[in-house]
Amino acid sequence: MSRGFVSGILATIVVGLLGGYIVLRSGFVPANADATPPWLETWAARTSLDATLDREAPKGSNPVALTDDNLIAGVELYGQHCAICHGTAKGAASASPVAKGLYPQAPQLATDGVEDDREGVSFWKIEHGIRWTGMPSWKGALTDQQIWTLALFLKHMDKLPPAAEQAWQKVKN
Repeated sequence: MSRGFVSGILATIVVGLLGGYIVLRSGFVPANADATPPWLETWAARTSLDATLDREAPKGSNPVALTDDNLIAGVELYGQHCAICHGTAKGAASASPVAKGLYPQAPQLATDGVEDDREGVSFWKIEHGIRWTGMPSWKGALTDQQIWTLALFLKHMDKLPPAAEQAWQKVKN
């Protein structure tokens, strides 16, 4: 009885894998960037990202001090590296053609915001990028100091002091 049960489980797994392979090979899972992702793909990507962030994102405080100069430096870094995909202070209205063509579309941060994310989460996302999206890893292009400075700006982008707000309003994509 036990051997039959195990054989049944193995057969079910093999049939499931074979069925999945047939579905993939037949083109029923869209590969085009302008298609809506299937719910299973969205669920798998979000579940994996959430688990990875829980395990790997820095938990401590940001080593970059909250000062006007550091916020302005974060705005400048954002303008140079992030605005093309994540927009400007105008939010969704400022989405570039690149941002509109990404799959999935990049969040327009002035509209969608990440101020409620821990700075360590933003640091991790910037440093490592996110698979199955257009978010690249900036690890080789930016220093840890620059990435933490960006994370500082992102955390406070909805409540900037006047000088930083003025710089933020000038960002173009």
